[in-house]
Amino acid sequence: MSPPPYVSTPGGIKLFVRLTPKASRDKIDGPAPEADGGTVLKASVTAVPEDGKANAALIKMLAKEWRLPKSTFEIVAGATDRRKTLLISGDTAELAQCLDQWMAKRQ
Repeated sequence: MSPPPYVSTPGGIKLFVRLTPKASRDKIDGPAPEADGGTVLKASVTAVPEDGKANAALIKMLAKEWRLPKSTFEIVAGATDRRKTLLISGDTAELAQCLDQWMAKRQ
């Protein structure tokens, strides 16, 4: 079994995402293995990768899917790259449970 696409941190969770901009539709494909043995959450957005539009679309989509405020999401690495690290602020245990339940439904 692959590791989850996130790690717990004090004050939240770091989520690893591989984003495809300019896709035909906005969607979350789910967890996917990486060549280095890690796992990322694959996602696609219709927004173009300029002026932060694709990043904003990603945050909006994840916030809606997980019913979390957009203000809890912050891109901490990879703002101009396809591979991104997002910090989701909040109670680490609650966030991990939310993501684990969501991923269990997707498999």
